[in-house]
Amino acid sequence: MRPERSVILLFAALLTLLVAASGTYWLYRSQQDSARWITHTLRVENRLSTLLSQVQAAESSQRGFLLTREPEFLVPYNEVKDQWVASIATLRNEVRDNPPQAQAVDILSRMITRRMDQMQVGIDRQRMGRRVDNILIARGYKMMSEIRGHVAAMKAREEHLLAQRSRHGARLSALVSSGMALSAALIILMGFMALRTARRRTLEAVEAGRALRAANEQLIVEGKEREAAQAQLRQVQKMESIGQLTGGIAHDFNNMLAIVIGSLDIARRRLGEDGDPRVIKGIDNAAEGAQRAAQLTARLLAFSRQQPLEPHPTDLNKLVGGMSELLRRTIGEDMRVETVLAGGLWRAAIDPSQLENAILNLCVNARDAMPGGGRVTIETANAHLDDAYCAAHDEVSPGQYVMVSVTDTGTGMPPEVVERAFDPFFTTKGVGKGTGLGLSQVFGFIKQSHGHVKIYSEPSQGTIIKMYLPRHYGEDSIVGGYAAPAPETLPRAQGEEIILLVEDEERVRHMSADSLRELGYTIVQASDGEQALAMLTIQPRIDMIFTDIVMPGINGRVLADRARETRPDMKVLFTTGYTRNAIVHNGMLDPGVAFLAKPFTLDQLAVKVRQVLDGE
Repeated sequence: MRPERSVILLFAALLTLLVAASGTYWLYRSQQDSARWITHTLRVENRLSTLLSQVQAAESSQRGFLLTREPEFLVPYNEVKDQWVASIATLRNEVRDNPPQAQAVDILSRMITRRMDQMQVGIDRQRMGRRVDNILIARGYKMMSEIRGHVAAMKAREEHLLAQRSRHGARLSALVSSGMALSAALIILMGFMALRTARRRTLEAVEAGRALRAANEQLIVEGKEREAAQAQLRQVQKMESIGQLTGGIAHDFNNMLAIVIGSLDIARRRLGEDGDPRVIKGIDNAAEGAQRAAQLTARLLAFSRQQPLEPHPTDLNKLVGGMSELLRRTIGEDMRVETVLAGGLWRAAIDPSQLENAILNLCVNARDAMPGGGRVTIETANAHLDDAYCAAHDEVSPGQYVMVSVTDTGTGMPPEVVERAFDPFFTTKGVGKGTGLGLSQVFGFIKQSHGHVKIYSEPSQGTIIKMYLPRHYGEDSIVGGYAAPAPETLPRAQGEEIILLVEDEERVRHMSADSLRELGYTIVQASDGEQALAMLTIQPRIDMIFTDIVMPGINGRVLADRARETRPDMKVLFTTGYTRNAIVHNGMLDPGVAFLAKPFTLDQLAVKVRQVLDGE
């Protein structure tokens, strides 16, 4: 009986071991399946995020093309157009075991198809030169919101599955541990070996779970970063839209102002000092209003960084010192203006006239911040912006700069106002007391000049605005000081000098012709580039071409180049209300180009024409 009992006990132990081992193995496989389903759920969420990112990238690409008409913006759109169908097919294969999600994928596919078709309609309209209406844009925003909401709902279902599968996996893990403990209790050696193996594999499963959680957290972080980048892109696109709007209206608006200012100037000079004082006052008031409108357009162009700059090596100490009398007249006698000029100051590569306007704007703002009077300090210094500073200000390049600061003892600004101070049309002044473009103009001019501007201010402690201007490297031929107004006696024609006037706007052409005749020049007129070339062929002598830049057909720059093919020494003076890229590149006037911005007065026209004819 004893041997039989031993055999039975041995058999029972072996059977128990087999049952325990089989049960443990079955539980282990179930745990592995559960882990695979968790991985599958995370993979589905990842594919949903990737597909949504592709559609958003296509929309951003299409919007960039609609704003700029630049084909390069369509590269991401074309890539997504070729890829999203494969992505949706992969996603459909992943959720084939889940009928609700499979049906949701089909719905998502149809939604994306409609959105991509609508994007293509907008692109086709833009290519054909047709305007993309607001209804189409609003419909696109609505469709994208529906796509995002649909994707969010699919992700929510996957998150629910993930929670269920995680709890199931946890229960299986507990059962596996119990089975391993039971096996260890029955047979120490075999249980120990099984425990060691199971423990190792359990650790691997836990590590895999940690890796998946880390990957999910990384996806969440990347999603937030992508949202921040998209918000920044929307801000950039908003600024670009304002810039495009500014450039679009500047040409026609400045043409109209050129007619008004030029005609008023001629009328005022022809009327003389003995005319009816009421008429003279009316003309002066109209001229002042037109000049203010011209300044507003110039500020818009400065903010959008589309004004033509003519940088020179500039001695800022001389420039600031030469502005003292102008500043005293502008900001009033109750304001004390002090200057602190650094010794050994570097030359700055800057447009001196635009810098004068910027300093004047800052001083006017300082005056408005000190209604009871105060002190304005203008300081110059050499500065070096290092890598640490530039790392905190992404738009700045490290290097050497020439600093000009304007400090006031006024009311100061709270942090929330400082953050928005450079925004266009933002102002803390009352209605009718400010356009909100002064600081925006300064900001646009400094950025276009590859410089940097920074505000330091606290309430009741005053404000410091520092402008960092790029240092000039090279010869020391410099420009500095405030330019004096034109003299009473205008520069006039010397002998029979003939000017070919080219202007497609008839009224501007007649006004310019009257102004030039008033100065004693002989005028030959042309309404476009083709007619101007014909005039050059039949007219043996032309001393200078005075041409608009933006014209249909042959523009002013092409006209000048073709004229110099037969007459290499031909002098050319360009004019326009909006330069585009014909004579301006990277925001700077091309070397050797003579330019007179519209609208211009008779004084400005006389001085500039004489400079070009005399070769100055």
